[in-house]
Amino acid sequence: MSEQQPDKPTISYRSKTWAMDVIRKNTPTREEMAQNKYLAPIAHRFLSPELWRFTRRSVPRGVALGLFAAFIIPLGQIFLAAFLALPSRANVPLATLTTFITNPITLPFWLVVANKVGNLVLHIDASGPALANSAVETGVWGMVADFFQMAGTTAFGFAVLAAVTPAIGYLVSGWVWRAVVSRKRAKRLKIMEARLDRRLGAQ
Repeated sequence: MSEQQPDKPTISYRSKTWAMDVIRKNTPTREEMAQNKYLAPIAHRFLSPELWRFTRRSVPRGVALGLFAAFIIPLGQIFLAAFLALPSRANVPLATLTTFITNPITLPFWLVVANKVGNLVLHIDASGPALANSAVETGVWGMVADFFQMAGTTAFGFAVLAAVTPAIGYLVSGWVWRAVVSRKRAKRLKIMEARLDRRLGAQ
């Protein structure tokens, strides 16, 4: 009776950093985006390796575009971010991944934030002047008026967030990128110095 061969262990290939694993897991591949029907006219451009590299210029641009697309429209943020990444040469994976800051789970939070921002910018106060028509103040018409006022204020708040957060994201991501690169360079330099010291000590 022949012995049963043990199953070969499954090898899981991982990136050097957890951030790259998250990006690859949650963003579509170049081929998937190129095959999308909405991006068909410019699909061939998504295959350019330049749009998928992580550089000191493409990373902040990708984060900024992702934040803009996330707040400016409620649906289709991924495709908008990818489309905007083409002329600006931004990093497509980061641009699409950043749009997930607004998702079905976080949307209630951002609705509240957008409404507060809209109220702050427009200086709308709940204790402001009453409506001229008292019939509109109460009943169904009053609820409708309040709803449209809240919806308009919230929509304006999202527009403000779409204008402000990209600038903040660009600056913060640029700073983080420089800090990460500087740390890697310092670590690489220490390794090279240690190797050189060992070689000189062995002589």
